[in-house]
Amino acid sequence: MSAIAHDVPRAAVNAKLIALISSGAVFLGILLSGFVISEPAPYELYMAGLIAIWALFGLRISRAATPLLVLLVTMNIGGMISMTQMADLANTPLYLAVSLFLAFSAVFFASITAVQPSLYRLIFIAYVVSAVATSLLGIAGYFHAFPGAEMFTKYDRAAGAFQDPNVFGPFLVLPGIYLLYLLLTGPATRMPLLAVPLLIITAGIFFSFSRGAWGMFTVSAVLLTGCLFLQSASGKFRLRVVVMTIAALALLVVAMIVILQLPGVSEMFSNRAQLEQSYDTARLGRFARYGIGFQMAMEHPFGIGPLVFGTIFGEDTHDIWLKMLMDYGWLGFVSFLALVLWTIAAGFRILLRDRPWQPYLLCAYVAFIGNIGLGTFIDIDHWRHVYLLLGLIWGAIALEYRHQLLLRPALQGSPAPAIATG
Repeated sequence: MSAIAHDVPRAAVNAKLIALISSGAVFLGILLSGFVISEPAPYELYMAGLIAIWALFGLRISRAATPLLVLLVTMNIGGMISMTQMADLANTPLYLAVSLFLAFSAVFFASITAVQPSLYRLIFIAYVVSAVATSLLGIAGYFHAFPGAEMFTKYDRAAGAFQDPNVFGPFLVLPGIYLLYLLLTGPATRMPLLAVPLLIITAGIFFSFSRGAWGMFTVSAVLLTGCLFLQSASGKFRLRVVVMTIAALALLVVAMIVILQLPGVSEMFSNRAQLEQSYDTARLGRFARYGIGFQMAMEHPFGIGPLVFGTIFGEDTHDIWLKMLMDYGWLGFVSFLALVLWTIAAGFRILLRDRPWQPYLLCAYVAFIGNIGLGTFIDIDHWRHVYLLLGLIWGAIALEYRHQLLLRPALQGSPAPAIATG
């Protein structure tokens, strides 16, 4: 009896230690996602190892998340078929290897959050820390705060620890939305603590001068506010949301007025705020290439090969749907379209249900909508945070599926089955 009693605490301690190590490993992975100034980035190398180790020790894919795996793998099969249309493979195998890795990263995040929902909070905290750090680098670079800081800019725009300000800005949207959620719903005593990182991240988005990031953050914030308003039946809470929204808008306007007084900022803002740029409407500009590309897709149902479009026209597709047709063929296009529609529909169905993970689903969902909308004007194929968003949403879908399995026997008067929560 004493031996058994001695083994139980030891097993509990070992389980807690394993949970702590695994949580720390996930935290570090998310933290690294904000530092991709060179490729392959530390994120890819680290996460590839982490996914492999996790798979060896029993990574479980929920039945509810199977469509995520199947559709992403099918999309990549389309890319492999498209590769056969190329005369010169060049760096295509590496490109498709990254695509497949990102697909598995989405499945990984869906799987671990479905088993251990407490990881949601950890992932979001790590994302906020990473976003604040890379935002500070971008802001410092924009203002040349220290020697060599210009490495964190590109085209005179803040890029943080990213290669492109047009990726840096959208990367910051989810943590910004999460902080906004906490600001709108949390106690008043926490507002100053939340306002500081939110202002830093918002400044990072602004100084990226990415029209897409500006639009994404605005659309996601509006969707978040609308969902919070609809979710609550409390008149007091709805009033708070309205008041807080007005206060946030007022603060944003004041901040904009102050920032626009800084040398060079006003001119850059006026230039970037225009809906159309010269490279959009030129003879073979972005919009013209859309028409040409979609016509090519009708002639080449298997695609023309990853990255080939850019070598023909001098510029990439700058459209995720055209990107799918050109690089992954019609098979990849249909798979990705089905995945997006399935994610939006399944996520929407459970979006406002009162669950412990609902705040994280809500923030990830509105940010995902923003990213897909932006994908109509820019290629989001290899954006790491898009695959993270897919994983977070499908993790919640799997959690809801398991939650319903637990409820079904109780509703039928039978004892609920024991399902491990991780």
